[in-house]
Amino acid sequence: MKHFDLSLYLVLDPVLCADTGMVETARAAVAGGATIVQLRDKHASTAGMIETGLALKQALAGTSARLIVNDDVEAAIAIGADGLHIGQDDMDALTARRRIGPEMILGLSVETEALAAAIDPALVDYAGIGPVFATPTKPDHKQPIGFSGLASMIDLCPVPSVAIGGLKAGHAAEALLAGADGIAVVSAICGTPDPQAAAAEIAKAIREARQ
Repeated sequence: MKHFDLSLYLVLDPVLCADTGMVETARAAVAGGATIVQLRDKHASTAGMIETGLALKQALAGTSARLIVNDDVEAAIAIGADGLHIGQDDMDALTARRRIGPEMILGLSVETEALAAAIDPALVDYAGIGPVFATPTKPDHKQPIGFSGLASMIDLCPVPSVAIGGLKAGHAAEALLAGADGIAVVSAICGTPDPQAAAAEIAKAIREARQ
């Protein structure tokens, strides 16, 4: 049984994190309550991803936070990351699972009810569902689904889910009410003056929403 907590899922953005750096942002965010850190850098080479990923792994050592690598299966394996996250335009889930083996966490992005319902829980461990709102951190995203769309997709999804897309601390209660196991954020932590305080605010909102 794989143990991971989707409550506060930080997706690192190299541009937004430029001032503080991705590693320091992740370290601070985890200190503030982030439970998962995803390394996402669409412009980095595999070598660059591995370098950053190894630094992140070292920074997160001794914490319960999980390190997930976006899209780059070679980097995920080389880093010894806790997991891999793929989108619909990346490799298919079966290929990904065969590459990473049975132990690594596999996440999959879904944007429609049909894709959510089609997830194979024998292959995929969690789904990233969204975008809930439009977000500038992913300009090519699909049509925003809102909280009602989120709830509909979660109802059909056979694995745990994390809501993503323009979410902030104030959205935690509605996302959890829709059935999400957590919220994924980018700009709500990356690029803020104090990533630890930003993460702590969101973590507090999530805890309060669960009471």
